Amino acid sequence: MEKKMIDTRIGRIAVYHRQADAALMPVVFLHGVYFDHHLWDGIIDAMEDRPLVALDMPWHGASREIAKENWTLSDCADMLLEILDSLQISRVMAVGHSWGSMTLLRAASKQPERFASLGLCNMPFLAATKKQKATFVLQHTMLVFRDFYTRQAGKALFGKTTLKENPWLMEELRRPMNLLTNRQLRQTDRAVIMRAADATDLIKNLKVRAIALKGAEDYVPVPPAIETMVVQGGHISPLEAPGAVLNLICKLGL
Repeated sequence: MEKKMIDTRIGRIAVYHRQADAALMPVVFLHGVYFDHHLWDGIIDAMEDRPLVALDMPWHGASREIAKENWTLSDCADMLLEILDSLQISRVMAVGHSWGSMTLLRAASKQPERFASLGLCNMPFLAATKKQKATFVLQHTMLVFRDFYTRQAGKALFGKTTLKENPWLMEELRRPMNLLTNRQLRQTDRAVIMRAADATDLIKNLKVRAIALKGAEDYVPVPPAIETMVVQGGHISPLEAPGAVLNLICKLGL
């Protein structure tokens, strides 16, 4: 995939673009918090002939030049639409994980004509409670012990069984997470989780066909009014259940 640095209102975003059969609709992939575009490597490898776009979200992966300090999920949605404009892509299928799903939901609500269908994996669409916000504030005090923090995050994100049977999954989290400074990690958590508005109405009013997917041990609930696949594992389904994610993409109309 060809790497491009694209300027957006948030900053310079690393975009990975594979041009293939122009008759086929491109598929866009957006990753979740602490990961980067490599989250989708196994999925992308199985889609040999399809035009694809994957990107590193703000501060993650190679998207290090971020100009807007206090960006929001709405900014992320605008960023995606700017990237599609820059690539001259008029319409896509799109698949997101967690933060990526939340971004897709907002982008499709703003410009539904740009999206043929959405795959919303592990989407935390509810607003954080006061207790959850307080927990994040407490957890952030432990960032000085980064290895401990990473291991605790891994235990919370991956399903217990999948992590026990696949200990290499922890390294899949540690590698991209180590690129984030403590300040960047705190800001990402605030923008994506702690300050995110409830998106229930966006889901109910969505004008784009969508299918959701979540792990059986995932902390996110089943979204309303959307067909939902429940698969084995926790919150990181692209790594824990890649076959199920590919099945989701096929159901979207691949």
